[in-house]
Amino acid sequence: MPIPRSILGKDDPRDLDLEVVAGTWPQEVSGHYVVSTSDQRTHPVHAFFGDGIMARLALRPGTDGAPAGRFAWRPRVIDTPSVRLRRKRPDLFTAGPVGTSSPWGFVNCANTAPLPWGDRLFATWDAGRPVEIDPVTLEFVAEVGHRDDWRPALDQAVLPLVSSSAHPVVDPERGCLWSVSRDVMTGAFSVIRYDGTGKHVRRWAVEGAALPQAAHTITQTRDWLVLADTAYKVDTDEVFGADRTVANNPGGPVLLIRKDDLDPSRATVRCREFRIAPEVNHFYARYDDSDGVQVVMEHTPGVDIGMYLRADDVDALGRPVDPALRGMYCHGMTPALTTVLRFDPETGRVDEHARAHDPARWWQAELSALDWSMEGQLAPTRHHLVFLGFHPEAINQRALANYAGRVDTSLFPREETPAVLASLDRDDLEPLAEWTFALDDYPTSPTFVPRDPGTGGRSRYAGARPGGHDGHLVVAVHNDDRFRIELFDAADVARGPVAVLAPPRGTTVPFLIHSAWMPEAVAAPSGLDRLRFADDLDARLDALDPELAAVAHEVAAELDATAH
Repeated sequence: MPIPRSILGKDDPRDLDLEVVAGTWPQEVSGHYVVSTSDQRTHPVHAFFGDGIMARLALRPGTDGAPAGRFAWRPRVIDTPSVRLRRKRPDLFTAGPVGTSSPWGFVNCANTAPLPWGDRLFATWDAGRPVEIDPVTLEFVAEVGHRDDWRPALDQAVLPLVSSSAHPVVDPERGCLWSVSRDVMTGAFSVIRYDGTGKHVRRWAVEGAALPQAAHTITQTRDWLVLADTAYKVDTDEVFGADRTVANNPGGPVLLIRKDDLDPSRATVRCREFRIAPEVNHFYARYDDSDGVQVVMEHTPGVDIGMYLRADDVDALGRPVDPALRGMYCHGMTPALTTVLRFDPETGRVDEHARAHDPARWWQAELSALDWSMEGQLAPTRHHLVFLGFHPEAINQRALANYAGRVDTSLFPREETPAVLASLDRDDLEPLAEWTFALDDYPTSPTFVPRDPGTGGRSRYAGARPGGHDGHLVVAVHNDDRFRIELFDAADVARGPVAVLAPPRGTTVPFLIHSAWMPEAVAAPSGLDRLRFADDLDARLDALDPELAAVAHEVAAELDATAH
């Protein structure tokens, strides 16, 4: 049973002080590793839909309250308005296959990805506004933008369903955050801009275009926002209790929007549309677009994270699914495919510049590691990713039936295969180095930590030699023996981990989703004009029982009392 059975544990998040259990921790490693996860104690039907937890790991020993020689691991549930409402009336919240609902509306899980912005930190999710949290206390600070600015996919008395992006982007030159708001029924969508302060965001409806399934990722160049229809499709019959029978679209549109066309005096914007296949989930553009818009596309054929494992499921080999995996998303049914595509906004051409496809490498669901500094995005050198391996126990027969004709089961390995951490050349996707994990290891998103950040006139997030090759990779690894933090030399991951941190044996954590690096952890700035939860409360409360309306006002008062 290679997938750790502890991966969906429901233990309370607790502070841990990790110690070096192998290798030597390099003195030059600094800053903080932050990672999002889903609180399994909220009993989601789908493991992705628990309340958000953010964990922070200090990368220098003896800091953040850890004793000398130990490393502070500090997880916290993000106490959003929806979490506070749930704590007051847990009996009124109902988990479903696409999230959790209540009389107040829909929970903003804020559980998928940390998004650093200078010294500020945000948590994101596909079905909610970005949430600012304090990098030190990890407490809720504010949601981004008034609910009406986002034009919710489904409005409610208090908690609207905002179909957005789990991976919005921070624009290093315009000093803003770009996201989207999408109509889940029609796929019509708008571009959202948040300038870092104020109670409102700006919105532009995109003319004549749609994202039929989802907008999980946004990437950018200096002049363009790049969006692609991403492989997550809602099955409305499943929402009402039926089996999931839909399959993700085998391809879809890629949309380029010129940033200069986002005119504050206009309410709409045009885009350039391309078509690609197979489907994608995560993708990353080179910021320099002087030679065209160049994007690393991590394709996801045969990957359906909307499909989750039930206790009564049968796996790919005809065996009953272990109930311990109930709620885990269905794993990849095809080998991985990564390409570099070049889009020409003037001619409408899309050309494949490079391709990486090895039948022995099975799918990548985790966010890849790259140098997120502006210097690194201008001239990226390495693309580091985790191939999770082939795990038939996490592929159910329902998914195979939905993808009949699109999944070639003859390609299935005869046995389960381990995960691999690989480094590819950013331009041509040539493999440079790789490390194979033990079969019972389950690694999560790798994160790049630059060497000597902020030196030599570089920005604070950039190392002395930007690009993704000069520094380290932090990888959190699940294992039933104990979870570990492994540190790799980004220039040569084939050496294996240069150091390993771990808690006492038997200590595990629920599955970790996406991660990031921050050079420092400082308190959220005070005195900024931000949205208050009270600003979202209006006459729509009149639709609620007065007792429930009073609970919403009570939460608003509590948040005002601790506002930054």
